[in-house]
Amino acid sequence: MGATAASALGYTPPDGGWGWVVVFGAFISIGFSYAFPKALTIFFKEIRQHFGVSYSQIAWVSSIMLAVMYAGGPVSSVLVNRFGSRPVVITGGIMCGVSMVAASFSSTITHLYICVGIVGGLGLSFNLQPSLTIIGKYFQVRRPIANGLAMAGSPVFLCTLAPLNQFLFDRYGWRGGFFILGAMLLNCCVAGSLMRPLRDVIGGASAGKLQANGAGKLNGAPSGNGVDGQAADQTPQHKKGCMNCISCCLNLSLFRHRGFIIYLIGNMLMFFGFFSPMIFLAPYAKHRGVDEYSAASLLSALALVDMIARPGTGLLANTRWVRPRVQYLFSFAITYNGVCHLLCPLVSGYWGLVAYAVCYGLVYGMVCALLFECLMDLVGPRMFSSAVGLVTILECCPVLLGPPIAGALVDMFGDYSYMFYMCGAVMLTAGLFLFTMNYFNYRRLDRAKRAQEKSAELEERRGQCEVQQSDRVVEEHNQNQAEDNGAPQAKTETEDSPV
Repeated sequence: MGATAASALGYTPPDGGWGWVVVFGAFISIGFSYAFPKALTIFFKEIRQHFGVSYSQIAWVSSIMLAVMYAGGPVSSVLVNRFGSRPVVITGGIMCGVSMVAASFSSTITHLYICVGIVGGLGLSFNLQPSLTIIGKYFQVRRPIANGLAMAGSPVFLCTLAPLNQFLFDRYGWRGGFFILGAMLLNCCVAGSLMRPLRDVIGGASAGKLQANGAGKLNGAPSGNGVDGQAADQTPQHKKGCMNCISCCLNLSLFRHRGFIIYLIGNMLMFFGFFSPMIFLAPYAKHRGVDEYSAASLLSALALVDMIARPGTGLLANTRWVRPRVQYLFSFAITYNGVCHLLCPLVSGYWGLVAYAVCYGLVYGMVCALLFECLMDLVGPRMFSSAVGLVTILECCPVLLGPPIAGALVDMFGDYSYMFYMCGAVMLTAGLFLFTMNYFNYRRLDRAKRAQEKSAELEERRGQCEVQQSDRVVEEHNQNQAEDNGAPQAKTETEDSPV
């Protein structure tokens, strides 16, 4: 594994050392990126009453924030390739803090869309993608564990932010709560400062060697494309044409990668129902008569289980039995997620909702822990930055439309059950699609691998035969030469002997 990484990246990932500090920084950055849009739902009921808007309209706040976070992936990828992860994450932290402070002075719901949704979402995008990219540079053998630990930041922060937001609302109102949250988001700048470039950590002759091998590799620049799970050489860069520039930054050749296309289609379908149950869980509990703090505690219970599920899934995915077929585990987690949503309307009472939150937290943590690990498993660490940019910009459409569609179902029927049925059916379909297509993809990859091994074996045998034939030719040539040299000598002896 280490030799493969060294040949693919041009250097050997340290798999530890300062990398664990980078994981801690990514833990903070990813925690805010994923947990913050969900924790804001604590304020939604009161904001909806303050501005006099519908459930569908208030759902656009988190929806726009998540969609912009995903849509900003290509911009973040280009900036990471150009400047590295550290300055991009620091910039994102400043944008998030400013957006929430500005949102505390909003007078209309449109202002929240702009401040929280667009500016804050773009800031979260600058936090998320660089954090995921730099882990792939520091880790190879322990990468699933590192990804699982970093992704555990989301449930830890959700578990903390959900009751904290309820406390801030009760004490300071939603405007004061937004102002304080803006100050808290500046901690992303601290997380970004921990993400030292890898050449600064290795230093000395190793850094010169890395620079000789290509600084673009170390900065996350796309340096190859993959077809059917195997890396190939990058096409030459051209300075003419807009499409060539985009392809140079984002590596559009990934659209010829069969595994990447399967992953992309399955994830686009999944995200139509991925975030809506989380966003509407607290309002649904309040609709069922649960008090405010108990409704917020559902998110905390979900986050506690999620907190354990993510590193546990990383450990499971790193085993030698699961890692070669990690796409199957990802498909199972999505399918199980859909089943949980389909069963949610059947539970009754607060403890029934707690049971749903526990089951949901388990499978939600599994999906999140494997989400980017499976993508890196398909395309490799060298193309991961470009792959994340392409995936996130295409996934922003279902991320944007999913929660408003769910909110429209609630407004239309006056019941949350149809929203959970819709999300469950979508997730179940996505999981079955990924399982089926990955099965055929793995079969084709195994067939190609066997054919390659057979071809290599035939080449080896052919080489051995050629060597043996060459040895026989040389031996026959030497024997003939020896006979030719021996014949005159016998004649000479005959002539010199007395008659």
